[in-house]
Amino acid sequence: MKTILSEQQLALTVKRLAHQILENNLQLADTVIIGLQPRGIFLSDRIVNELKKLVEPGLIRYGKLDITFYRDDVRKSLHIANATDIPFSIENKKVVLIDDVLYTGRTIRAALDALLDFGRPSKVSLCVLIDRRFSRELPIQPDYTGKVIDTIISQKVKVFWKEKDDSEEVILLDS
Repeated sequence: MKTILSEQQLALTVKRLAHQILENNLQLADTVIIGLQPRGIFLSDRIVNELKKLVEPGLIRYGKLDITFYRDDVRKSLHIANATDIPFSIENKKVVLIDDVLYTGRTIRAALDALLDFGRPSKVSLCVLIDRRFSRELPIQPDYTGKVIDTIISQKVKVFWKEKDDSEEVILLDS
């Protein structure tokens, strides 16, 4: 087991990602933020809280997207669906998708399919906490990255959040 991000590093990384999103989407005009269920919402909640310190909170449009039934592996194993909560149209909006770990790219592909049910965005960008860059199966790259790591297929990246796991860190596990 190796620590990739400590609690303090994780907090700083979240702040940096929020600032980068705001830098590229000034005042969040025509921008919506969508966290991916289940584990991406822990990161997106924090980024949104950081953004609320930087801009008028009423300017932030934030939704949560469940991609369970859009996955290409939904038939292989039982998945429990989470709630989707997108109380606005994404038609012609800039969408910032947020997830914790980018691995094969299949989750993001499913999210792109699911987004079309809510309108056709003008642009979609991707924000991830951890990018496992050499594991990609699809040509998907993040626009905002907390940390890039090189892993082998037998390793796992585990993100711990206080709300769910009682600790706050990112670790690399050897299987």
